[in-house]
Amino acid sequence: MAFSDAEHTAMEQALQLACRGVRGANPLVGAVILRPSGDVLATGWHRGAGTPHAEADALASAAAAGTDVRGATMVVTLEPCNHTGRTGPCSQAILRAGLARVVYGAADTNDDAAGGAAALAAAGIDAEGGLLAGASRELNHRWAVATAARRPFLTVKTAQTLDGRTAAADGTSQWITSPEARADAQDLRLRADAILAGTGTVQADDPRLTARDPDGSDAVQQPLRVVMGHTPVPGGARVRGADGRFLHLKTHDPAVVLAELYDRGVRHLMVEGGGTVAGAFLRAGLADELLAYTAPALLGAGTPAFAGLGIGSMAQIQRWRWDQAGGGAAVPVGPDLRLHLEPLPENDLRVRT
Repeated sequence: MAFSDAEHTAMEQALQLACRGVRGANPLVGAVILRPSGDVLATGWHRGAGTPHAEADALASAAAAGTDVRGATMVVTLEPCNHTGRTGPCSQAILRAGLARVVYGAADTNDDAAGGAAALAAAGIDAEGGLLAGASRELNHRWAVATAARRPFLTVKTAQTLDGRTAAADGTSQWITSPEARADAQDLRLRADAILAGTGTVQADDPRLTARDPDGSDAVQQPLRVVMGHTPVPGGARVRGADGRFLHLKTHDPAVVLAELYDRGVRHLMVEGGGTVAGAFLRAGLADELLAYTAPALLGAGTPAFAGLGIGSMAQIQRWRWDQAGGGAAVPVGPDLRLHLEPLPENDLRVRT
């Protein structure tokens, strides 16, 4: 495989662009279009499920600037897709644009989307992969784990104190974090296909689990509201709603929940509460992303953010790493901090029992 210095530089830029996106049902991807001389013509990145893929975003940026990309090279972190989902196949968009060469990092491991490189090559496009492939794979290592397991990508979100409490000793929990943090979390709900809480949280807080617009009104597109646990959900519980987008899964097994939701078309699940449910997914090694909204406050006692992890010694400690995607690893939100973490790649195949 022979790659030019300009292509190496462009791939490094594409990896940085990819981190501007948000994690979820789709991988993080960045793209850079180069002139034959090596100069940058346009850039793009994927902003989340339902938005243009990085390749299409870069092509749209070039078109908006009136830039002719015929005969140019596209450098993209992931093999262009070859299927129609919420958007069209990137391989066909590249062909229509008249690009002469495509350099990609990692091959797409998603069976539903793979084959873009072969389709491009069959159409006469010079398609070559493997440039900084390791960095591209690591960028989306947890997305690849979820995709291979045919389960939703799982985001665990908490609102907690500095000492990791989500409620006081008397059970009161509203509100630990600020209005700014709660508004910021609504963006997460809008991106998810489903939001899950345990029956204990439903009984204690009577949450709606709806996605809301900045003005506080319910968003037009709502995630599926899921409650996990054997305790019956009261008929008047707000989580039931009136739109039919409510599901009660009478199980304590996280794997059963994920399998059921995947079969229902859920590709991004957000777990909001409480500590027992969050701990169950973490203990099973199924959480792909952790977002902890942390208030500068202490309770000293009360409900832990993560319960039942089964950790009895330092040898069993769960270590995560800071995630720079989607805005950064630690972002001030009002008086609070949004901490963004992902599991270490070496723990991808480790399931705690």
